[in-house]
Amino acid sequence: MWQRLWHLNLVWQIIIGMFAGVALALLAPAVALRAGFLGELFVGALKAVAPVLIFILVVVALATKEIAVKTGMKPIIIMYFAGMLLAAVVAVLFSFAFPVTLPLGDFSSTDAATTAATAPVNVFDVLKNVLRMAIDNPLHAIASANFIGVLAWSIGIGIALHHYASATTKTLLKEVNATALKLVSFVIRLAPLGIFGLVAATVATTGLSAFAQYGRLLAVLVGAMLISLLIVTPLIMYLKSRRNPYPLIFVCLKESALPAFFTRSSSANTPINLALCKKMALSEATYSISIPLGSVVNMSGAAVTITVFALAAAWTVGLPVGFGAALILCVVATLGACGTSGVAGGSLLLIPLACGLFQIDGEIASQVMAIGFLVGVVQDSCETALNSSTDVMFTAAASPTPPKLDF
Repeated sequence: MWQRLWHLNLVWQIIIGMFAGVALALLAPAVALRAGFLGELFVGALKAVAPVLIFILVVVALATKEIAVKTGMKPIIIMYFAGMLLAAVVAVLFSFAFPVTLPLGDFSSTDAATTAATAPVNVFDVLKNVLRMAIDNPLHAIASANFIGVLAWSIGIGIALHHYASATTKTLLKEVNATALKLVSFVIRLAPLGIFGLVAATVATTGLSAFAQYGRLLAVLVGAMLISLLIVTPLIMYLKSRRNPYPLIFVCLKESALPAFFTRSSSANTPINLALCKKMALSEATYSISIPLGSVVNMSGAAVTITVFALAAAWTVGLPVGFGAALILCVVATLGACGTSGVAGGSLLLIPLACGLFQIDGEIASQVMAIGFLVGVVQDSCETALNSSTDVMFTAAASPTPPKLDF
């Protein structure tokens, strides 16, 4: 039986691990909580290897790039930003169709309390934070998982090596890259055990209470993200590739969105996305740059979260919001979402910024952010699944040849 399980497709192994985790949580909650240590180890291993892997991949891709080889990054970047902006528009439409008011009160969320003090107050602050992270010491950026800094330094070093490194050095870089990918493939093989631990601990701790409380808010958040994933994203992909996008989307849902949902970390899912692009036989010159870049700037789920919470806060305090103001919010949410990567609190940290557009009191904005942490088990999982899986979808859609899907 063990041999059969070992040779199953990785996705089926993850699904089995997921159901096994639910079963353990229902039958033996105390044991399930201890099994959560497996999930912590798995996510920790992915987070540990991701900064180093991204640094090596981007450096090697730029340093060894042949002059005649085109990476095709321009259309991918356009799709990233179009996806975020349209996701925010979908969030506005959902919020207007199903307006949400929040039960504000005395929230004592530790996460909200610790992050409220560092929340940026305008878009200029977001851009300043991004620039500060970009010029971080490269070793500190890798050690602290500052992916904006990792990306900035890897691009600079890669371009310099491309012009000045010898052929021997470039060959060595390729061998280092292959070694790093082998290490990552080993970590990914541990995904079923990691997912088993994560699911067991989550179900044992929260059960279905996260869905029951603040159900309408979660329905608007998840609904907007699903529409963005299943309608808006396919439309963008079709306009670029002129191919039916849904076979590719269903593969990405299984291979990328599913693990991202449970790891709740775009950076942790980066190695998984890179392995998926390789299985699809996409151009390594493209995906070795687009996937790390997407894990930093492609944040459609974050744009949805910022928009929904800001509008909910406005309606909670009785502020009328015109559609024009809501569209301005979409632009702010898109720009803000690009700065969420590597910042404690993620997209929730940008809620006070968005509330500032409507002159909402900072104390109320902090309470709204606290509610975000209360529903974060569901919200963050769905957000990460959307963010991470669309990195692969847009990269594959930009490929001049159809990606390989029969694996």
